[in-house]
Amino acid sequence: MATSVTYVESLRAALHDVMRNDLHAVVLGEDILDPYGGAFKVTLGLSSDFPDRVFTTPICEASIAGVSVGMALRGLHPIAEIMFGDFLALAADQIVNHAAKYPAMYNGHVQVPLVIRTPMGGGRGYGPTHSQSLERLFFGVPHLKLVAASHVHDAGALLQQAVADPEPVIFIENKLLYPRRLMLANNGAVVRDESIDGYGYPVVTLRNYPEGMTPDVTVIAYGGMSWQLVELLERFAGEEVRVLACLPACISPWDAAPAVDCASASGRVLIVEESPVDFGWGAEVAASIYDVAGRKLQAPIRRLGTAPTVIPAAKALEDQVLVSPEAIEEAILDLLRY
Repeated sequence: MATSVTYVESLRAALHDVMRNDLHAVVLGEDILDPYGGAFKVTLGLSSDFPDRVFTTPICEASIAGVSVGMALRGLHPIAEIMFGDFLALAADQIVNHAAKYPAMYNGHVQVPLVIRTPMGGGRGYGPTHSQSLERLFFGVPHLKLVAASHVHDAGALLQQAVADPEPVIFIENKLLYPRRLMLANNGAVVRDESIDGYGYPVVTLRNYPEGMTPDVTVIAYGGMSWQLVELLERFAGEEVRVLACLPACISPWDAAPAVDCASASGRVLIVEESPVDFGWGAEVAASIYDVAGRKLQAPIRRLGTAPTVIPAAKALEDQVLVSPEAIEEAILDLLRY
């Protein structure tokens, strides 16, 4: 069942815990001071409780990332907020060519324990430059982790784990999840399980059928797709369609084993992501599955993502571009026809 704690409350409480327990932790970003508390209120209350370690910054994402890298090199544990994930592009040089490279360049003699929090995704009418899911630009960068917290993960605990990671982490928060209550246990017809991947991060699986039965289809997704999957699993349970969903937290680097196991269980696989599928996360996941379990598949792997165009501000047009529950349902039904 859903907890009484919302996604944003979990993240906010985690930040307070980190600041309280780690005197080396600092938080910086645009408009994060009280009374505003950040664009999505994740940092609300932090500057009042820890005024000496919470810093508001100019609107310059490159400097936010660069200063954070310097802080990490000097022994601090910076948690930087980039107000919208679209603007990670402005910080890419500092992240890719500095934060991710220094530990290897100096043979492990330095660490960059940096977390960059950022909201991703559409659905709120923010238009072409404030609605994208640009995490795909950073997939595969060595020594850089991308962690996507869904509402079926313990978002706050996941953020604390990212802060404790010795490598730099981009921590992705989907905008539509902020007001949703966390689902950390079974919820109606949906059974929740959790395991740990090879990088120490949690992988949540959801199913709508009793233990011991075989799923009809497997859906692999992450982050903001979680709420749509929970609703679809509940609906399909009433139609006796057995669906197994796999939601990893660490999406790059990629531990394929949990997803391969889930894919092998059904032989029919749908991969969903909130970005265009071309050259995307789903392609890497599909390749990983084909490499190991290709002969166990009963149908070609299906990928579903955002339309390859700009994301409009008008809701009716935005809905046509983004992944919808109806599109996921249709893709699942198509797979079942094989």
